[in-house]
Amino acid sequence: MNVPNKLTMLRIIIALFIIIILIFPFDATGIVLPKLFVNERIVVDIRYLIAGVLFVIASLTDFIDGRVARKYNLVTDFGKMIDAIADKILVNSVLIILAAVGFIHPVIPVIIVIRDIFVNSIKMVASSKGKVISAIKLGKIKTFCLMLGIALTLFYNLPFELYNLRVSDFLLIIACVLSIISAVQYYNLNKKYIFPNEKKDDIETIEV
Repeated sequence: MNVPNKLTMLRIIIALFIIIILIFPFDATGIVLPKLFVNERIVVDIRYLIAGVLFVIASLTDFIDGRVARKYNLVTDFGKMIDAIADKILVNSVLIILAAVGFIHPVIPVIIVIRDIFVNSIKMVASSKGKVISAIKLGKIKTFCLMLGIALTLFYNLPFELYNLRVSDFLLIIACVLSIISAVQYYNLNKKYIFPNEKKDDIETIEV
């Protein structure tokens, strides 16, 4: 359990705390959380601010653990696996919760989750044939937009909300578009592992 893997495990723990904070029925248990009023028209539930701070911290660990692992040659198979799991727990669970409470449109988590399933399936097929697929640049940009969009959503899109600028929604839409494009790129780059006999079959057809 090296330092990058410890940071990844910390991200999972933080993600679980975020989930609990967002879905725990505080009102039903008699716990009254304070609310903040911004500009006399925006009512901010403090639980989302707490979740937002934790989400930013967790996102930073995602950035740090990768850099440390590459810099000090601490990349392991376990690290790759647990890092992917941590990212999905952190991002997808929060997206689903935000959609459930009406903060974002449900189509956003649907696109992100389907894309992850599609890309992970490609990675599993390639891995079974001895090929390790690394993240592409477009996928990293998508992740950055997605995490920033989620963080802003948890912070009620402040301060942009004061100027009627839906920056959080814009970032999440961009992330969805990039998710689809990057999924197509993953497919095009690795379809030879999914259909390994395709060219051979074409040659045999031509010879006949």
